Amino acid sequence: MSLNDLKVKNAKAKDKPYKITDGDGLYLQVTPPGGKLWRFRYRFERKEKLLAFGKYPDVTLLDARKLRDDARRELAQGVDPSVIRQDKKKDAETFELVAREWFKKFSSGWVESYSSKLIGRLEHHVFPYIGNNLICSIKAPELLATLRRIEANATTYTAHRVRAICGQIFRYGVATGRCERDPSADLIGALPPVKAVHRAAITEPEKAAELLRRIDDYTGTYVVKCALQIAPLVFVRPGELRHAEWSEIDLEKAEWSIAGSKMKMGEDHLVPLSSQVVEILTELKKLTGEGRFVFRTQIAPGGCIGEGTLVTALRALGYDKTEMTTHGFRAMARTILDEVLQVRPDLIEHQLAHAVKDPNGRAYNRTKFLEQRRAMMQTWADYLDGLKEGAKVLAFRKVEN
Repeated sequence: MSLNDLKVKNAKAKDKPYKITDGDGLYLQVTPPGGKLWRFRYRFERKEKLLAFGKYPDVTLLDARKLRDDARRELAQGVDPSVIRQDKKKDAETFELVAREWFKKFSSGWVESYSSKLIGRLEHHVFPYIGNNLICSIKAPELLATLRRIEANATTYTAHRVRAICGQIFRYGVATGRCERDPSADLIGALPPVKAVHRAAITEPEKAAELLRRIDDYTGTYVVKCALQIAPLVFVRPGELRHAEWSEIDLEKAEWSIAGSKMKMGEDHLVPLSSQVVEILTELKKLTGEGRFVFRTQIAPGGCIGEGTLVTALRALGYDKTEMTTHGFRAMARTILDEVLQVRPDLIEHQLAHAVKDPNGRAYNRTKFLEQRRAMMQTWADYLDGLKEGAKVLAFRKVEN
């Protein structure tokens, strides 16, 4: 007798797997753990073969019968149903499909600005050209042609970044059985090297003093003014500053704890806050403290200020891209702390969240040298206050170890 929905639903697990036949090669296999699997047994060229149609209830009895009937029609035409399904599976494993699967799997732990830029590069520079190709069929020359197109239409830097991204996707394809190897590895050295481009930054104390005074006189929104005032005092990356959340900041401890998922290097980072920063944040909290982001935007409810907001503010203050960038506050701190205040370089690098290792080659944890860094941050903030006031503070004593 053929199956019906009630028989399928009520089939109980036993100590050993067993089959309930529906007819014409289709049967339901019930496993000891209680799984119910649709199977189709057939013969092709005198060989017995088996097709899996999926698991009940994801695949209903009606679905399974349709799949069986389709397979029997293919057999009647002299075609092996297994071969057709293998070809369809291969056809589905295009570069774009695998890339989007990889992106979905890993992007949840990335900063939004990074993930949107990465998928944007793929959608603009890669998918239109090799996205529909089977990932297993793409060879080094084909990928190189795509990269050279990027180099011609965008920048050499972008081409190098896309090569690295594609490499991660191909390696994911290898790991999941979609392709045999990563062709991007063959292209190391195939593109011209990227010429170093230094971000513009003010590093002379006298010019820094003028910048700080202009920031204090900024007439834009209060939130943006606070972000500009805090930027030189904490010298984190612009994206890290914009995405600061109140839940990360402890004003009583005067600390800002940033999760590794937000950091470029992927490591948790701790920023000691000077009394000047605590004072600014205490006032700002009265305005934005009920929301998620410290530097809340009025344009998109619930969001933070945009990537270009601080850049636009600097331009409004009279600084073009050849004079000062938002990233330039890091260079300002790095240079003056080292050359003027003579702070230990490893303390500065650690506070910049660069990859600093101990004598044994291990990465320092985020609380390493915390008290020394706390003293450094307060010294730095006091020094900048002195600059704004016009005091002669260029000969600060070295911060003690």
